[in-house]
Amino acid sequence: MAKSSSLAWFTQGDLDGFFGLFVDNLLQLMLIGILCKLFCGFPTDFLTGQVLPGAALSILIGNLYYAWQARQLALSTGRASVTALPFGINTPSLIAFIFLIMAPVYQATKDYHLAWQAGLFACFLNGVMEIIGAYLGDWLRRHTPRAALLCALAGVAITFIAMGFIFQIFSNPLVGLLPTFLILISYAGRVKWPFGLPGGFLAVVLGTVLAWGLQAAGLVTLSVSTDPIVWGFNPPKPVPGDLIAFLSNPTGWKYMAVIFPMGLFNVIGSLQNLESAEAGGDRYPTRPSLLTNGIATIVAAFFGSAFPTTIYIGHPGWKAMGARHGYSILNGVLISLLCLFGGVTLFLRVIPQECILGILLWIAIIITAQAFQEIPKQHALAVALGLIPAFAAFTLELVVEPTLQATHTSLGSVASALEGSLHLKGLLALSQGFLLTSMTFAAILVFIIERKFKKAAYWCLAASTFSFTGLIHAYNLAADGDVENKFGLLAAPDFGVVYLLVALVLFLLSGKTTRR
Repeated sequence: MAKSSSLAWFTQGDLDGFFGLFVDNLLQLMLIGILCKLFCGFPTDFLTGQVLPGAALSILIGNLYYAWQARQLALSTGRASVTALPFGINTPSLIAFIFLIMAPVYQATKDYHLAWQAGLFACFLNGVMEIIGAYLGDWLRRHTPRAALLCALAGVAITFIAMGFIFQIFSNPLVGLLPTFLILISYAGRVKWPFGLPGGFLAVVLGTVLAWGLQAAGLVTLSVSTDPIVWGFNPPKPVPGDLIAFLSNPTGWKYMAVIFPMGLFNVIGSLQNLESAEAGGDRYPTRPSLLTNGIATIVAAFFGSAFPTTIYIGHPGWKAMGARHGYSILNGVLISLLCLFGGVTLFLRVIPQECILGILLWIAIIITAQAFQEIPKQHALAVALGLIPAFAAFTLELVVEPTLQATHTSLGSVASALEGSLHLKGLLALSQGFLLTSMTFAAILVFIIERKFKKAAYWCLAASTFSFTGLIHAYNLAADGDVENKFGLLAAPDFGVVYLLVALVLFLLSGKTTRR
């Protein structure tokens, strides 16, 4: 057992890890600033004076807790190499809450304050679900194969993180490629730079200097924020009245079709990230970790942030950088200071987006590789199958829908034409609830590979239940062509029946075959 006096609070690797996690958190704050202004009508002073300070408080609470948790694990095990769980604003929830809850309320009422209240309502209920998940998570974790947990993460990483951002890098190669390759050289090649400079820091600084030089020469146009800078200290302000008022507003409850699956996915995502950390050598208890998620999310809602916080994807990436627990402290403190003093927009006006995306690409490929490396070799088939739903969701959300929006065309108006070439119905069905579908597919195939047909049958029954209730495969095409979640009894009956039939076949096999 290590002594607390001999365990360093900060290491060289913490600087690299801090920079990567800081960039990740900063990207979320940038998305909040841009999307809430464009789609929800949030004034800049409201963002900097109310929303970001609330986000800062929730981010600080989580980062300090997970740093303490990692230090305690290091002290109890005698391993100085323990890495804290990365923590920040949940990206899928951020996007879902803005586009599926807050933006529709704003479009219907033109009242940004009401849209914000709807977001607080969704964030609060999400936190409640995370706290409930803290008491049910261990059971789910014990009965879910590692391949099922890791492949869903890998699917998100290789599509929504890697693919989306690498397109942006390659669209502006003079700015984005150099820092990206410097990051790969630093981390994959384990290169030590002069004066002990962190690889991520060096990549971003050199990339930024190059980018501004190229713009001065008229060779590129940089992707930097144009939001006004609002200086001054903005302490977090509690807003219990706004939160409580909306709990009795029927407007919020009609969005449970969005809130419930996002809460469920956040719990599952946290479990997957805990599994990822364990595969990397650091086992953290499920209950306190999920409780911290829920508490930080409720704090966010109580102080004016509509965005849930969670354990991040990427523990193996931070560990590979040499980060321990100091990086989490640095991240929480600096992100909070930027939010509280109006420094976020200033920071974003200086560093082009393309210069920092290579860090996210590194994290994405580390996660994807781990899904294949940290499982029994024969389970690789299950991981490969589990990746497919994520590609369907990526195709729909980041290829099909943006293309239609750019051409001012609704999905409903071209649905019949796309069915023949794109098999649109199948794409939509596979993309709905893709995280659950990914886990379910992988779990079923793991147990089929192991010839544990009864366990595979139970997972088919779960898939059937998910289909009948609309958690996977179910959707409606609205009159305006938007894809809507469809929840309720017999939401996707075709899929529910087929999964029941497969379960029956597997139950019959379990009674007649033995493991080879």
